[in-house]
Amino acid sequence: MQLVWDMDGTLIDSGVVVPAAYVATVRELGGPPVTPAQVVERYWLGTPELILADLLGLDVAGAAADDYYRRLAGASVALYPGVQAVLAELRRRSHPVAVFTGSSSRAAAILLTSAGVAVDVVVGGDQVERPKPAGDGLLLTASQLGVPPSSLAYIGDAPNDLRAARAVGGLAAAAAWGHQYDPAEPADVTLAAPGEALQLAAQMGAL
Repeated sequence: MQLVWDMDGTLIDSGVVVPAAYVATVRELGGPPVTPAQVVERYWLGTPELILADLLGLDVAGAAADDYYRRLAGASVALYPGVQAVLAELRRRSHPVAVFTGSSSRAAAILLTSAGVAVDVVVGGDQVERPKPAGDGLLLTASQLGVPPSSLAYIGDAPNDLRAARAVGGLAAAAAWGHQYDPAEPADVTLAAPGEALQLAAQMGAL
């Protein structure tokens, strides 16, 4: 069993920083007033370019989206309590640290670097054709890890994370500490805190 982590709301506490960057960018580009909640409602679209295009009603791929990335790079983000220790222990046990995020690989690089996270595999939503809840990103992650998709345990806070895990026959592990966690969404296992991921890996024979 190979653990794969969602990024926003699972590894990184970005529930304030990321929506704020979108809100400020839309305002700067002359778009309509947007609330953080309206931003979060559009996370299912995938990458920042797609979310901004929907919020603004225009194509922002390229230079226009750079404003968002600049704001993101200037923000301070932190890992959820306990995450750093879990990742360090996984590395100590030679277990790869893998991340699949619906956000772009550019945003992932910015946020993971800001939070001080080193990963072995990172797949962004811009690297696949279909966003979550499709399993495309996990299929690519499994390919890069050299394991079958059904051997993945995907840890994520949002319902679409769990649905993506099920789409590839993997284990859907709910991160109950994340800001999009919904207890009504079916999960194979619910983790109350990041440290429980080590217990899950041990139970599955991954450690």
